[in-house]
Amino acid sequence: MKDGIATKIGLRRKFSIGIIVIVLCVAAAIIILGTRLYRNSIMERYTEMAYNVTQTSIDFYTDEEIDHYVELAQGYVDGTVDKATLDAEMQTDRYAQVKGLIRSMRANMRANDIFLCVIDLDMLNSYDEEKTAAGEWNPICYIMDNYQKEEEDLGFGDRSTVLPEYIDVVNQIYETGERPDTYVISHGRFGSNTTAMIPIVRDGKTVALAAAEIPMETLAADTKAFVIQITIIGLIVTLVLLWIGMFIITRTMINKILYISSEAQRFTEDNKVIEYKLEEIQSNDEIQTLSESLLKLEIGINEYIDNLTRVTAEKERIGAELNVATKIQADMLPRIFPAFPGRKEFDLFATMDPAKEVGGDFYDFFLVDDDHLAMVMADVSGKGVPAALFMVIAKTLIKNRAQMGGSPSEILGFVNDQLCEGNEAELFVTVWLGILEISTGKGMAANAGHEHPVIRRAGGDYELVEYKHSPAVATLEGIPFREHEFEMFPNDELFVYTDGVAEATNANNELYGTERMINALNNNKDKGMDNLLHALKKDVDEFVGDAPQFDDITMLGMVYYGPDVNSDPDE
Repeated sequence: MKDGIATKIGLRRKFSIGIIVIVLCVAAAIIILGTRLYRNSIMERYTEMAYNVTQTSIDFYTDEEIDHYVELAQGYVDGTVDKATLDAEMQTDRYAQVKGLIRSMRANMRANDIFLCVIDLDMLNSYDEEKTAAGEWNPICYIMDNYQKEEEDLGFGDRSTVLPEYIDVVNQIYETGERPDTYVISHGRFGSNTTAMIPIVRDGKTVALAAAEIPMETLAADTKAFVIQITIIGLIVTLVLLWIGMFIITRTMINKILYISSEAQRFTEDNKVIEYKLEEIQSNDEIQTLSESLLKLEIGINEYIDNLTRVTAEKERIGAELNVATKIQADMLPRIFPAFPGRKEFDLFATMDPAKEVGGDFYDFFLVDDDHLAMVMADVSGKGVPAALFMVIAKTLIKNRAQMGGSPSEILGFVNDQLCEGNEAELFVTVWLGILEISTGKGMAANAGHEHPVIRRAGGDYELVEYKHSPAVATLEGIPFREHEFEMFPNDELFVYTDGVAEATNANNELYGTERMINALNNNKDKGMDNLLHALKKDVDEFVGDAPQFDDITMLGMVYYGPDVNSDPDE
């Protein structure tokens, strides 16, 4: 019972934590999103108000007055107008009247600053921290300034610095002649401000800027109040949902699951004893289905354990026998290279990689007599033990019949008739059989439904040799097999293979194909026949990747040096 109680508390805690985490995540997302939207809404409202104030300040001037003031200020920046002229302009009644109107508006709107100015663009774009600190970098030349503290107003022609974050915005305004598409927030001694800047444009060119800074006094307070309100609501919702969820889950699920868990734990401790208490759960839902399934599982496990003991012993026996069969099959294929160390006229190399413990592919090569070399590449239909047994018979028949003499067609005709007898499993084998006359390089080949061979002439590239096939061996008794003449010249190379190479498939169900095979051969030519076959197998493996090998991969390569070779060809 103590273990059961501990498990019950643990499960309830997991559900509680899960619900709390989910609700808190949702609440946090709502708070973050809501706060961002709320803050952006306030900032946009302040910014629009700043633009309205700025436009109203512009409307206090006539166009002629603005043009006149801009001309004087620009002249002062260029050095063609002196400060005394600007001071005289400031003393006019009209200048004082407009300044008073703007000051009154600034006070009513509680703006920090409203001003009209021209920008020294050359100075603006040569920002220097040291000059700024020394008070020597002042791109702004004021026409009229109305600051929060009247005694700190700057007069006509007075200069001041620009906040670095304004440089790009000011350049954008002068280039486009339009108000910027983003608002600019600055922080000064009077708190956060949103700054609105409207260009004064003449003949498509920005000649001055009107600007206003509006303090966002309520932004922080309003945002904090909004966050507190949303957080309180989220906590209340979290607690309510947690209580309701735990009450429902405990009554309908947790108690019954704990009961099932207790029964499962009891069975794991003593799986020989089956009780039928799980039948007591009658909830008419998935939990009842789970309890019934667990009871069936307990009964099945007991039966499975007994069967597994017998099957494991049988599998171990079969595995041991397959290991022996694999070794026997491998030993049947010639695997010692060089295969004919006393013969310098040619060289051979072959490999075979079965898809299962034993395979249906096989290769062979042997001397029929001192002047004739037989080469075999074959592929039995199917895989595994049946194909391996058929392969042993086919290989033995082909070699025995070939050593008795005869052409490839006669050999395959004999083997075909022998394999057709009693072939109730309806297995067949595709075969490429070639017999080369070593002294002349001339040969005869028969292809019984097998892959096309590949030949590389001396100094050239590997090329596929295509011709009509005969039917596969063991398909129909008494059928004839076509023969094809071929001729090998000194340093020519021959490559034969099974369909496991061209039909190797990757995880995307793409075939390796003969085109990739030919490319891989040509990319590794002149490396020796053993290195060539290993490089091709590596290329196939890289193409297939993690996909399983579905077919045996068997390859044989032969290089013909010619009858006049008396020394090692590598020397």
